[in-house]
Amino acid sequence: MPRPYPPEFRAIALVRAGKQAEQTAVELGIHPVTLSKWLRQDDIDNGRRPGTPSSESAQLRGWPGTTRPPARGARALAADCWEGGCCARGYVLSRP
Repeated sequence: MPRPYPPEFRAIALVRAGKQAEQTAVELGIHPVTLSKWLRQDDIDNGRRPGTPSSESAQLRGWPGTTRPPARGARALAADCWEGGCCARGYVLSRP
């Protein structure tokens, strides 16, 4: 059985079809401000308003599929700090 559309998609479609945003939010159990943010982002994604599209902002946040440096452990970061970072400038950290 196919999954139902997410509330975001249904709400945007209903408002774009002419239904009032406030009424749509109440009927779907969504806060009206949340719906207005979804509508604003939809306008940006479709070029009706200036801003950063969802696809580009996902890349900027570093979601999977983007290049991102590998995570380093706390010990490696503390060692870097000890060797020439903040500890060399007089800040005190416990030695790893």
